[in-house]
Amino acid sequence: MSQQPKPAFYLVVLLVILSLLGYAYYRFQNSNTGGNSGTTTAPVSTPSADGPADSGAPISGGVEAPDDSSVSTTVKEYSFVPAARLPEVKGVSDYDAMKDNTVRMALNVWAGWAPIVYANGGSRPGKEWKTASGKSFKVELVLMDDPVQMRDAFATGSVHTGWATVDMLTLLVQGLSKDSRVMPRIYQQIDWSNGGDGIVVRENIKTAADLSGKRVVLAQNSPSHFFILNTLINAGVNPADVKFIFTTTAFEAAAAFNADKSIAGVVSWAPDIYNLSEAKGNRMLVTTLTANKLIADVWYSRADFAKDNPEIIEALVRGIFDAGDALADGSKKQEVATLLADFYSIPPADALSMLADAHYTNFAENKDFFLNQNNPTNFERTYNTAYMLYRKAGAIDGNKVAFDQLVDFSLLQRLGKEDKYARSISNYGVNFAPLSASAIQGESAEILTKTVVIQFFPNSSELDRTTDRMVNGKMVKEPYDPQVPFIIDEVGRLAGQYGAARIVIEGHTDSSMKGNVPESAVQELSLARANAVKAGILKKFGGLQANQFSVAGLGWNRPADKTDPENNAKNRRVEIKVYPLESQ
Repeated sequence: MSQQPKPAFYLVVLLVILSLLGYAYYRFQNSNTGGNSGTTTAPVSTPSADGPADSGAPISGGVEAPDDSSVSTTVKEYSFVPAARLPEVKGVSDYDAMKDNTVRMALNVWAGWAPIVYANGGSRPGKEWKTASGKSFKVELVLMDDPVQMRDAFATGSVHTGWATVDMLTLLVQGLSKDSRVMPRIYQQIDWSNGGDGIVVRENIKTAADLSGKRVVLAQNSPSHFFILNTLINAGVNPADVKFIFTTTAFEAAAAFNADKSIAGVVSWAPDIYNLSEAKGNRMLVTTLTANKLIADVWYSRADFAKDNPEIIEALVRGIFDAGDALADGSKKQEVATLLADFYSIPPADALSMLADAHYTNFAENKDFFLNQNNPTNFERTYNTAYMLYRKAGAIDGNKVAFDQLVDFSLLQRLGKEDKYARSISNYGVNFAPLSASAIQGESAEILTKTVVIQFFPNSSELDRTTDRMVNGKMVKEPYDPQVPFIIDEVGRLAGQYGAARIVIEGHTDSSMKGNVPESAVQELSLARANAVKAGILKKFGGLQANQFSVAGLGWNRPADKTDPENNAKNRRVEIKVYPLESQ
């Protein structure tokens, strides 16, 4: 027979029940005020012209109804470490031997290769290059516009180095990675496209979102393809909703757009994009003058050639940096244009006009591109973005080759210890003057709008807001929206890609308290949210300029979905709008 519980037992049970009730009441009170447990916060300050430096605190009375639900998704974090993950070169080297000590370097017709052409004194193997130990070698520049032809020549070893934009690398390495000897070894960025690539549309297309359901012509699996995919995704358009028409080259795409008025847009290169944009009925949507850190060109060596000839690789890198520095002031334009005209078999005037289409990257800019974790458009982010886009487009079906299996960071790190290179400073960028969101929006139409849904806690603008959860019987603090770090990275990358564009961040609230609170308080909260996102971007990416961003608070006046205006979680959001600088 079991014993009856003693009075002390009932006392303990009563205390437990009272404690739970007390905790529940405390949690209820805390969720209604929007405050964190044990944290005292101050009211939101009055917004200035560019908005308040928001504390994330609740507005007295609350302009949004309480919502104690939280986001259950997670995000995988990573940290950038330039680890030595380069695969070991296996087997016997299998490239054609250097005849007369001549390196064969494949290039295409592009203004960005000017430093290489200038460094070599033209395309022919005439100049005597010297390694650090005094060994002589020559370089023959081989014109290969077709990337498939170039890839095959690189794979068979008839050329020792290849060319590519970073986005193209994701496609090229799928086949090359099967043999460690032909894996690309990347040491240097040559340039950023700076106006040479663009999207031309019919005059009724006002933003990238208007391309949904329309026909666009371009060269498949080329920088043009990457450009349009990136633009559409950032505009919230599913690329599957755009009818792509593919041509062999970007120039053929321009001709097709010109001939067929039913085609809404074309992605092509200079000079065709500028000629088309000036024709009646057409307009330029965007060029890489605005998206000036989107398309990056690199050269690379076969892994086996680099292993056998490290001094030659270093001499090439040094010589190209020196040539880029020599071309920086523009005094050598005519000389390098003559060399390009001879190499590309084009009129010298055309070669001269091409030079403005690219920005040659110096040592400081290379260091920032390959080694700076906080650069929103570094090699890693650019490469991973391209892989994601091409994977979604069905152009890639194999496993991704990690970026640090391609880039050899060691040479840049070693050169950076020399005073000559340590003194190098970046000279690529725009100095933004302060400008209000209303002034920007009054002068030009946006290129694209990117809607970012951050699950803001009601009445709060804190990006790193936490909430209490019961996990395995214990109360723990977890992020209210664990996707915030990913979203900040995504928006920062967009701002970096459009490095010569104005970025307007619009904050929004839900309308759950409409009719019960003043609209001025609602506008204040939405502005605080916009400022919180701006601050989060600038904190993570210190290289971005604060004046590139302007903020606006729109309250509850623009629900995210007009057919579902009461979707409170979706309406507590920000929208990122990109405006071209060159039209202002």
